[in-house]
Amino acid sequence: MTTVTVLGSGVMATAMSWPLRDNGHEVRLVGTHLDREIIDSIKETGVHPNLDLKVPDGVRAYQLEDAEEAFEGAEVAMSGVNSFGVHWAGDQLARLLKPGMMVIAVTKGMEADENGDLHILPDVLASKVPEGLREQVSWSAIVGPAIAGEVAVRHETCVVFTGLEADVLEKLSAIFRTDYYHVWISTDFVGCEVCAATKNCYAFGGGFMEGLLDREGKTEAKYRRYNYGAALFGQATRELSQWMDLLGGDPETPRGLPGVGDMFVTTMGGRNVKAGRFVGAGVPFSEVRDERMKGVTLEGIAAIEVIGGALPKLTERGVVGEEDFPLMRHLHAIVAKDEPVNMPWEKFFGGEPVTREG
Repeated sequence: MTTVTVLGSGVMATAMSWPLRDNGHEVRLVGTHLDREIIDSIKETGVHPNLDLKVPDGVRAYQLEDAEEAFEGAEVAMSGVNSFGVHWAGDQLARLLKPGMMVIAVTKGMEADENGDLHILPDVLASKVPEGLREQVSWSAIVGPAIAGEVAVRHETCVVFTGLEADVLEKLSAIFRTDYYHVWISTDFVGCEVCAATKNCYAFGGGFMEGLLDREGKTEAKYRRYNYGAALFGQATRELSQWMDLLGGDPETPRGLPGVGDMFVTTMGGRNVKAGRFVGAGVPFSEVRDERMKGVTLEGIAAIEVIGGALPKLTERGVVGEEDFPLMRHLHAIVAKDEPVNMPWEKFFGGEPVTREG
């Protein structure tokens, strides 16, 4: 039996309790300062209010002030916070980790420095831990198409555990793997994490095709805009590969679960897609953020602001060309400048030939 302590009790972090408990491991769930009501609910009723499910028997819930007790003797530490809390989580892990622990994160996103250089979030998380301790623990992450509720009801799910140490990934995958939670491993840490972050950006565009129908008064129309959505998906796939070229990922990574697999499931629905649908219908993004979806956490939007916002700096430095990443640039213009949806089709797929008969 392995003891796994999870920092953060959001839906994905908590959903991991199911495969872990099915394998007989001890699970300790530690709420953040924002999770007090969730932890209280689990303690009192056993139900996670956002999943609307009773957590597996034997899961032990802790408020943040009891985190040291929860981390005592744990072999695996999971960071289950979202991208907005990664610095906070790193500060917590700096005081809670012990040498020899295996750290695995479910957080998706990237950060950019003042020059526009991009960094994966596990590196940001690790940077908050003192160097001596940082080198005595391992750092890994979970990527791939996994909707939390589906994991919690034991629907077939295929994911990738990624990090730099293959032996650690083998150990971790054996701890989590079940007959419904299937785990592959990859040492392409950068490539997997870049895919995990950028696919959230492109999923925002997944809502545009329904939003355009809404704007046209064709919400119930027989003929949809799947051609439109497929073209965006194709360009997004092309840009995933370009990110590998730029940031040093394996060119095969976007073609599997961390890339197109995860992007597919993310474009099927969720908060980012809902925001995209509003924008596609003609609502300026600032209104979506401040009124239509006020208070809703939109990690994909945050990633667009970071990654899309880095592109002008990288272009100015000559790291990328002005013609590169046209979809990401347009998504950033929609989010940062309130521009309407107006796809630069002529820039997609290497540039559309302009000659037309007649």
